[in-house]
Formats: sequence, C-alpha cells, structure tokens
Amino acid sequence: MLPSSPKEAGLVANVTKGGEKKPKHPPSLFLFVFPGQVTQASRDPAWRRNGAPVADASPSVGHEGAGGAACCCCCFFLVAFTQELRSPPSSRSFFLRRESPSGKMWLCGLALLLGLSVEWGVEASWGKRSGTYWLDDAAGPTREFDGVGAVSGGGATSRLLVNYPEPYRSQILDYLFKPNFGAALQILKVEIGGDAQSTDGTEPSHMHYENDENYFRGYEWWLMKEAKKRNPDIKLIGLPWAFPGWIGKGENWPYKYPDVTAYYIVSWIAGAKKFHSLDIDYVGVLRDTMDRMGIKNVGIIAADGEWEIANAMLVNPYLNDAVEIVGAHYPGTTTVLTALQTHKKLWSSEDYSTFNNELGAGCWARILNQNFVNGNMTATIAWNLVASYYEELPFGRSGLMTAQEPWSGHYTVSPPIWITAHTTQFTLPGWQYLQVDGHLEGGGSFVALTDGQGNLTIIIETLTHGHSKCIRPPLFPFIVTPQKATFHLKGSFSKLQALQMWYSKMEFSSSNSTLFQSLGPIKVCEGVLTLSLGLDEIYTLTTLTTGHKGSFEDPPPSQPFPSKYQDDFNIRNPPFSEAPNFADQTGVFEYFVNTSDPGEHTYTLRQVVTQRPVTWVADAENTISVLGNYKWVNLTITSDIYIESEKGGAFIAGRVDKAGIYIGGAKGVFFWVLPDGTYRVTDDLNGNNILMKGLSGVRAKAWHTLTLILTGSNASGMLNGYPLWENVTVNSPENGWAAIGTRSFEFTQFDNFQVKAS
Repeated sequence: MLPSSPKEAGLVANVTKGGEKKPKHPPSLFLFVFPGQVTQASRDPAWRRNGAPVADASPSVGHEGAGGAACCCCCFFLVAFTQELRSPPSSRSFFLRRESPSGKMWLCGLALLLGLSVEWGVEASWGKRSGTYWLDDAAGPTREFDGVGAVSGGGATSRLLVNYPEPYRSQILDYLFKPNFGAALQILKVEIGGDAQSTDGTEPSHMHYENDENYFRGYEWWLMKEAKKRNPDIKLIGLPWAFPGWIGKGENWPYKYPDVTAYYIVSWIAGAKKFHSLDIDYVGVLRDTMDRMGIKNVGIIAADGEWEIANAMLVNPYLNDAVEIVGAHYPGTTTVLTALQTHKKLWSSEDYSTFNNELGAGCWARILNQNFVNGNMTATIAWNLVASYYEELPFGRSGLMTAQEPWSGHYTVSPPIWITAHTTQFTLPGWQYLQVDGHLEGGGSFVALTDGQGNLTIIIETLTHGHSKCIRPPLFPFIVTPQKATFHLKGSFSKLQALQMWYSKMEFSSSNSTLFQSLGPIKVCEGVLTLSLGLDEIYTLTTLTTGHKGSFEDPPPSQPFPSKYQDDFNIRNPPFSEAPNFADQTGVFEYFVNTSDPGEHTYTLRQVVTQRPVTWVADAENTISVLGNYKWVNLTITSDIYIESEKGGAFIAGRVDKAGIYIGGAKGVFFWVLPDGTYRVTDDLNGNNILMKGLSGVRAKAWHTLTLILTGSNASGMLNGYPLWENVTVNSPENGWAAIGTRSFEFTQFDNFQVKAS
C-alpha cells in the first residue's frame, strides 16, 4: 500500500514556504542519475529559480524537433546527506514530479525506491494535501509581465474572418481584443506575408517582385488596425514565415543576401507606419538596417525557434545588444541556462496550437502559468488567434476561438477565450511577478502579480495531466490532487480585506464546464485566505473590480457552405485584395483590373506569383486555391480562364482532398488545359496520373470556359459550352473542395466562377 504522502515515506523533510523561519532538518542533497542524463537538485539560482528546474542547453529526448521518445525505463536514485535542506516544498516532491529539460516528469526513482512498478500515464492519489504560501512585495519583484497574445498567420489562419458580415465580424474582434470583455489580448503577432504556404494557406507579400511595393495586400494590416481600435496599447509583432522567390535569388534560403532580406522586412515596418499609422513594436531583423532607416523603437525578438540563439548571444556582444527578447516556440514550459544568462526577457513566442475544446483550454491554462513558474517566460503567444480557415485544413479549430463560416455568420466563443481572460483582464504589461515558487503542494501552479500600487492578482490552475496536454511537446506524467491552499498576504497586501474571485472548471465527462464565472469577493482575514482546490480548476483572485464576461446575442446557427455559389469578381474598389472564401494554398490569387479588356472581363481574379517562393514547407509545383464544402461529392464547377503565357496552363478541380502543408500530395479530379491546344484529366495536383487527354484547341491570350461535372464515379468536362471529354471513371477521393489553379508559377486570370453541388 502506498504511503499517503512522500513525507510519510520518509523521503522528504517537513519544510514550509515563504519567508517564515524553518525548523532544522537533516542535511540533504538529492542527486538523480538517469541513463544518458544527470540532473542535480541544486539550490544554485543559475540552475533553478525558486524550485523550478532549468534545462541544460543540450538537446533533450522528446522535445520539439527531437522526434519524441520514450522516457528512461530504469533510473538510479542516490541520497547523500551533505547539507541542510532549504528548498521549497516543490523540491520535496522531486521523486514524484521531476522535470527534465523537455518538461518530462520522472517517476522512476520513487518506483524503484519503493519496489513498485509505475506505468506511464497512470496518476496516483495521495489524498488531500495542504500548502501554505506567502505573497510579499517587500522583497521586491522578479520579472516584468509582458502579456498574453496570439498569432494571426503562419499561415492564413484569419483568412475567412474578413468575409464575415457585420455585426458578427465586429463581435468576434471584440471577443479577441476588447479590454474587460473577452480574451482582452495584449499582444498581436502577424505574418509578414511571403506568397508561400506556411501551414493553412498562403498570405500575399507586400513585394511580389523586387521593384513592386503594395501595402494594401492581404488582411493583416486591417486586423492590426482593428486590434488597435479596441486596445490602443496592444503590442504588435511582425514575423515572416516565408519570402517571395526574388529574395533567395534562385535559392530556397532567405539569408544568403542579408541586406536584401533586412530591407524587405524593414520596408514592411515602414509601410505599416506610412500607410496605416501602425507602430510595429517587435520584429526579427538586423538592428543596423533598422537604424539606418531611422527605425529606432522596434525591438528584436530572436530567434523564434528553440533556445540556440542564446549560445551565440553569450559570445557575440553585438548580437546580444541587438536582441531585446529571446523567443522560443513550444518550449514545454522550460528554458535553458544559456537563455537565462543573457539577462534578456524570455518569451514563449509561439505556443498552444491545440484543438480549442476543454482539452485545449486545459493546455492553455497550464502553460500560461507554468511558462513563468518553470521557465521564467514573461509572455506567451498562442498559435493561433482565431480558427478562421476551413476546418479540414491542418490544425483545424486550433485558434482561441472559431470563426469559419462567414457565409452563415456563425462563430463559437471557445473555452480558451475565457482561460485567457483569467490573466489578461486582471493584469497589464508592466506589472511585476512576485517572488514566489509557484508550485502548489498538491500539484498545479500559481502566479502572483502586482502593479506596484497596491493591486494584486493571483492566478491558480490545477489542471491534471490527462486534461492539459498540448499538441506538443510531449507531456510526461505528473500528479495533481485535491488540496487546500492557504495564502498569507504580507507587505503592502497585508491590509487587504477581500479579493474578487473568478472561477473556471473544465468538465470532461459532460459539456457543463464552468467558464470565467464571477464568484464575488472572498474575505481575507488578517492577511490570510484559504481555498479548497479541486481538479481541473482555474481561479483568479484580484483586487481589480473591472472584470467582465462579455456577451452578445447568439450568432446565426451553423450552416454548410452554400451548394450554389458564384463570383464574377466585378468589384471596382475591393476592401481586400483576395476574393471571399477562396483559400490560396500555393500562389496568390488577387483581384485584377484587366485594362486590355474593357468588356465582360474587365474585373477578374489573377494568379500573380511568377517565381517559386522561399519556403519552409513543400509548396506544390502548381498554384492552387480551394473553396467550398469538403464534403462535396457531386458537383459542377465552371470558370472562365485566360492563360497569359505560351508556357502556362490552367485547371479547375473538384474533390480536392488535401491542402495546407500537405498540398503537394493533393488528390482530386483536375481538368487541365494548356496553350499548346491540349487538355488532360488527372487525379492528382502534380498531374502525373493521367486519366484522359486529347486536343482542345485552347490558346494563350484568349478567354475560354471550362466546366467539370462530377457525379458519383463519373467525370465529364466541357469547353466553351460543348462536351470535350466524357465518362471518365474516378473512384477516389470520394469528396473534397472545389479549386482553381495554374500549371506553374505564372500569370493566369479567372472569371465568372460557379459551383453547384447536390
């Protein structure tokens, strides 16, 4: 039978938190030895901060990019009584909850010590625990809180948002950005469009070509202005995920010509200011280039990957001086020693990317606290802002909320919105974290922040392992139990008589989660308050009385994409450069004024990328934009096409089954016409598997009308209203989107697009 606590097992000393006098304990030093990895429970602040382990700089098994691996299967435990134990209670449970550099929780030592077999993924229960925690601002603050934010882009994640009719579009924006209403985001990070696939689609560049500059393409300018309209203090960040092909000068690498790349990014910053009155706060670019262009107030975040940049910063004073923030992606709540040694702000500059149900909310609640508690990170930025892209694309519904039906106006305020509010509605960038350990005795975590003027906010989370897994990196086992937490308020907080309480509880056996509920004031008696904490709960205790759970009338009900859809692109001054509902997957399709044709085809949709972009994913060799209902089976697609080059080609397609980062392997039914007077029908975007081919008479620089008819396993095609090919058997895919596209990166126009599905 297990002991009721590690203390009963005789493994730890009985210490208390805070600045109170501690009783004497046997001198102890814990040394953990794992195959291939040695970690010491040191009190050295360079290795750990207030009991939170700090990873070493070496790669760790299971971390993002390491491919993931199993934990060590056998461990050796050594206790050497060498010094007085003064570590906080979180250290006392190292045998149960030990974090490796990748955030792993090791249970092996306790298992072997007690002669037990511990199966990964099984949580033990020690019964109800109690912990006492001191909050005192007299010792001074630790680090400055920089905010909570989200990413629009990386890529095309806000694509459908701009098409929403009012008032629903404004309502969505209020839930995201309006202070004291919903998520109240404090940071907005946007993609600097690079004409390339960057996860769920392409975003247009402000410079398609070397001598081309246009600062009205895409929708990120609009989104930043809408965010600023609601919160003038929101911080803006720009980051390129990809680059136009001319940047690489024929190579798929953007940094061979650093001055060219730096100018490209700096021009985006300058354009934001000149054309949209937007001040960009942070970006990744060379400092001296910004200085030469008079851009002095933009900070540099580096390197938006893992922590390796810190190694270079420590040996390169110029680089260290240039970088303001060290930002890592998906750090698993841990940092590395070299990052701490830079003495720079540390951010989780991209995190979360998890389905936005209760599990995603649990992930988000855990990392919002523990990124600081374990890793000293003072800002956390979610990918992504709003799931406003077709759900069947990669990482569907991985936004803080969902808005993927502009045709119906329906949207969903998902649980992560209210988890965000627990922090953002009761803090501001510039507040200070208090010097506390942050680990709860029974598992879970808390942070405490103050504005230095007497206000206090405490955020507590007790998310269990199985209910707080993010999509990455792997989360190894840890234990959370019901517990009592007693907080002693000292210093300037000692006279507080009450704190406002906000509460959420994630329910996983039903749909009855409690989200961001005001429980009113809780009394503080002589500087002490005690809470009974259950599992999967989030609390905010605060002196602020401005919290508010905003709401609107329910949006319209969900509806599938219209079964009959058409667009003639006849719009003189479009509010956005891209046509509604088309989701570009390779290439960029923009509204175009065709001055050479003053008749029916004056206003068209044109594919404008003429060189393969510099990209980190496998863009297709053919440009393509998808649209519609992924469940479509029987449909008729019609579009006028205009091939501008003798080396070009165009297609329309149905039942397209893949997109996003998988677009290169897309299957479907593709009807191609080429300017040499031929056609072909293939079941793949690459055009390799030809089902039918023949003569069409199509020529470049002339308008033609293509029609593709899909009924069951039968496909037929028409050219200019007349049958061109018939009765081609197609057995797979069974369903998918409609699409338009080109044979390669070339100018081609489309007009009078129609789709009818049954």
